[in-house]
Amino acid sequence: MAFLIVLAALCFLMFVAYRGYSVILFAPVAALGAVLLTDPSLVAPMFTGLFMDKMVGFLKLYFPVFLLGAIFGKLIELSGYSKSIVAATIRLLGRERAMLSIVAVCALLTYGGVSLFVVVFAVYPFAAELFRQSDIPKRLIPGTIALGAFTFTMDALPGTPQIQNIIPASFFGTNTWAAPWLGTLGGVFILFVGLLYLNWRRRSALKAGEGYGTGLLNEPAPYAGGKLASPLLAILPLVLVGVSNKLFTAWIPAFYGSSHSFDPAVIGDAAPVVQDVSKVAAIWAVEGALLVGIVCVLAFAWKSVMTSFAEGTKAAIGGALLAAMNTASEYGFGAVIAALPGFLIVADALGAIPNPLINEAVTVTALAGITGSASGGMSIALAAMADTFIANANAAGIPMEVLHRVAAMASGGMDTLPHNGAVITLLAVTGLSHRQAYKDIFAITLVKTLAVFVVIGLYYATGLV
Repeated sequence: MAFLIVLAALCFLMFVAYRGYSVILFAPVAALGAVLLTDPSLVAPMFTGLFMDKMVGFLKLYFPVFLLGAIFGKLIELSGYSKSIVAATIRLLGRERAMLSIVAVCALLTYGGVSLFVVVFAVYPFAAELFRQSDIPKRLIPGTIALGAFTFTMDALPGTPQIQNIIPASFFGTNTWAAPWLGTLGGVFILFVGLLYLNWRRRSALKAGEGYGTGLLNEPAPYAGGKLASPLLAILPLVLVGVSNKLFTAWIPAFYGSSHSFDPAVIGDAAPVVQDVSKVAAIWAVEGALLVGIVCVLAFAWKSVMTSFAEGTKAAIGGALLAAMNTASEYGFGAVIAALPGFLIVADALGAIPNPLINEAVTVTALAGITGSASGGMSIALAAMADTFIANANAAGIPMEVLHRVAAMASGGMDTLPHNGAVITLLAVTGLSHRQAYKDIFAITLVKTLAVFVVIGLYYATGLV
């Protein structure tokens, strides 16, 4: 019964998300409904002490990233830089390679360390302009961005600085470059198959006479300025964001140390505020990098930006608030579900799979799917079962590097179910619904999930690490 309650909550939330209802409203309804059926006395304590605590904690850490990312994306749009880059891309690669262009931009930003959520905000203006000029249906934008930002550069390619590739290192004593051959081959598989799928979808739409579409929501405003900026100048803010993020990631811990404290008041005896810098350095780095990008756009495109700055930033801030609240609500849902007895039943059942690598892959991707979070599901799985995974791998002679790569890639598999925060953010930013665009995101999810088992097969067939 406990398992059915967890399953019912998950299915209910996926259903309402797919039908277009607000996850901000229904995530707590689904979570607390499961608590009510499990132990009614825990409804209020779970809501205040766990759901709201996790939700507010997420906003405390990440809302500035959402806000700055949305403003950065809006300024890129208002400055005409998005149109300049799109025009240059069309000249360089041709209209028929529009999808490849967007995947490449997303991949470069993600592999450079830019947050997945920031990539969505930053790349959407480019994608909308490029798809409009190429007359590709807008509903294919989310799947294209998902392939570039949520897959191979998130956790497959060795060295990626995304959190999904960092978490396994603390459990297996590895580093982010673990299993470079397996990760690279897995990444190539995802990119190749994903692009085949997206181009097939584009050709199908072309045969049906479907173009970009009309009457769409959240459309970037047409550039109203004069001559377009040089493509090199237009791409400069994006490059600066990636480079600044890398530099700040190294400089911030060196400047502040592992922790920093200050007295919050001059008068009185208020206790000092102690900040664990190691836990927020990456977030500060992204925020600083986005500020650098924003300043760069303002410095080089002041006139064109300021004509629509007030209204444009209002829209960006509204989008950031909605995206952050959607994701935070999902985060709270995952925390509550993970605290229920039914979730433990799921975790224990998954542990019965005999093959060590398949056991790890299925466990991590299943828990990521249930919680709607790649990092959350993987953290829960490894915290509970890492010792078992290690013991089984040692008995089978499997290197820890392979465990690392399989866990990282599996976390980004079924995590992108309809209730996933990144999926909801992506759809909100692009102004599309689950019904319009989720089919292609799910297809990319299946490709990503399949890639994990391709990598496992490659390891057993060749011994490559």
